[in-house]
Amino acid sequence: MRILKSRSFRASVSGSNHHLKVGFRRFVTSCRAVVLPRFGGPEVLELRPNVEVPDLKPHEVLVRARAASVNPLDTRIRSGYGRSLYGPLLPIILGRDISGEVAAMGDSVRGLSVGQEVFGALHPTAVRGTYSDYAILSEEELAPKPSSVTHVEASAIPFAALTAWRALISTARIAEGQRLLVVGGGGAVGLAAIQISVARGCHVTTTCGKKSIDRVLAAGAEQAVDYTAENIEFTIRGKFDAVLDTIGGPETERICINFLKRGGHYMTLQGDAASLSDRYGIAIGLPVATAALLKKQIKYRYSHGIEYWWTYMRADSEGLDEIRRLSETGKLNIPVEKTFPITQVIEAHEAKEKKQIHGKIVLEFD
Repeated sequence: MRILKSRSFRASVSGSNHHLKVGFRRFVTSCRAVVLPRFGGPEVLELRPNVEVPDLKPHEVLVRARAASVNPLDTRIRSGYGRSLYGPLLPIILGRDISGEVAAMGDSVRGLSVGQEVFGALHPTAVRGTYSDYAILSEEELAPKPSSVTHVEASAIPFAALTAWRALISTARIAEGQRLLVVGGGGAVGLAAIQISVARGCHVTTTCGKKSIDRVLAAGAEQAVDYTAENIEFTIRGKFDAVLDTIGGPETERICINFLKRGGHYMTLQGDAASLSDRYGIAIGLPVATAALLKKQIKYRYSHGIEYWWTYMRADSEGLDEIRRLSETGKLNIPVEKTFPITQVIEAHEAKEKKQIHGKIVLEFD
């Protein structure tokens, strides 16, 4: 790891009751990072000792990583999902979630301070991810880490919770007293969706596997249906104001569309934008995807009177701050089942892909 002095960034030194601004600080120019040089299985991942750390832009923050969670998106990108976007940019660094400390800041950053513990998540399209001793995020992608949780626990929360937040709060605008169906409540996004909805005063029904029943009920779901043993089409009763589908698939969509009230929102995480872009290239694939989404929106608006959306995570400082408050008060928790040191990232990806571990996997940095 190489370091040098710079006058381009701000640092703070805390005294007993005050903060001093100093004219320079030491910051890294290279560090360890897990690099994806080509698409493939877990074995293609490389932990390189001296990967360049770019200069910070005015709104960016350099974070010393303490933990980074492994998301399904990470393993999918590694396998080739989104190759139309990421392929020309290889090698890239995987990882979206992070928890750590602020090491340096761009001149425009005002809401954070050097040395402060933070957590956050990068946008899905980021190519310099968080599987790195030092990660770079924008100020709006970070918030103070909840003091009631560890770095490992904090790193499991942001990406999943912000994905759920985008669907429920930004898109469906759920309100107290409404009924919500979460398809796939046992996963991290589904579990976050249940807890966010319950905190808003909603009544939640969810589908999940047998192993997740106790967990989703503890999170606040009023009804949990084991999709492996029950026919959800006949078990679930009543109509819902919103459906968040974390599983996808034509049959799931066919069934769950009919659970919605008129004026309700159907939101799926399994949109076709990336797959169509991979198939036809970005120049053709994105317009085709846009047309496919518009066709479905018109179809369901006229046939069922509902709104249909493909939903994705995005940076949302207001949402992340609310997620922090919910976590701080014990109302939002994403359980971590196993941790791996960053040196065992290949083993972590193997365990994730083989579904050997039921729950979140987190990489720890020494």
